[in-house]
Amino acid sequence: MTTYHASEPHCLRLSVSAVVRRARGGSELLLMRRSDNGRWGLPGGYVEPGESVAEAAAREVREETGFEIELGRLVGVYSDPACMVLAYPNGERVHAVNLCFDAIALRAGEPTTPWETLETGYFPLDALPEPFVPIHGIRVTDAREPAAWPRVR
Repeated sequence: MTTYHASEPHCLRLSVSAVVRRARGGSELLLMRRSDNGRWGLPGGYVEPGESVAEAAAREVREETGFEIELGRLVGVYSDPACMVLAYPNGERVHAVNLCFDAIALRAGEPTTPWETLETGYFPLDALPEPFVPIHGIRVTDAREPAAWPRVR
C-alpha cells in the first residue's frame, strides 16, 4: 500500500495532477479511487521522459479515468518534503514534485490502466468522498481559490 508523509527519500521525480471539473467554473470534480490504497483523489502520476507536463497531465487523466480534458491554469507547485515523500510497497521512497493543473472534462472514454483505478465519479467540492488522499486536499483547496499566481508549497 502506498503511504504518504514518509521520510528519507531515495529519489526525486516530477509528477502532475489535475483538478478536473465537470464544466467550466463548475463545482463538481472528477475523482478516482486508487487501487493501491483505496483512497479517493485527483488523477495524476509521473512525467515520462520526452513528455511535456501538459502531455503528462492529459495522459494520466485519460489513463486513470478515461476522460479527455482541456488543461487550464497551473494551480500550484507542491514539493514540501514533509508531505511529498511517498513510500511504495517495494520499499522505494520518492520525493515527488507535483505540478497541479485545473482542467475541464471534455469527453468520456474508457480508462486504459484499470489496475490503478477502482472507480471514478463526480463529487461536489464541498462533499469530497472519504478516505481522501491527504496531499490532494491542499490542491483542491488551492484550486477553489481564484488566484492570479500559482501556489508554491
